[in-house]
Amino acid sequence: MSEAQAITGEQSIARELTAFQTNILVILAKEPMYGLAIKRELEEYYGTEVNHGRLYPNLDELVDLGLVEKSELDKRTNQYELTEEGYDAVLDGIQWTLSKVVTGDDRADEIAEIVENSY
Repeated sequence: MSEAQAITGEQSIARELTAFQTNILVILAKEPMYGLAIKRELEEYYGTEVNHGRLYPNLDELVDLGLVEKSELDKRTNQYELTEEGYDAVLDGIQWTLSKVVTGDDRADEIAEIVENSY
């Protein structure tokens, strides 16, 4: 059992995920993807290679936790999609971050500008 699986109660399990796992959830919030597409997104973010031995065990754990759903596209390719619980986990992380960052009107305006320019 992983550390994330050991957490119970009211606290969101997403708060116990690694930053790498959280980044996978954020990537999947955009759209369902197959493993290599997730790998490319992570490599772009980190600016370095992400090896398969790191990516796929983390994807499997997110599936086991019910945050990501895995389906077969063909015999060799799996697709990963955020579940409702996974989406809630992403929102929980954003809400927690904003509760620490937004400390006044000026910072709220900066965040609003970021959101406006994000889509």
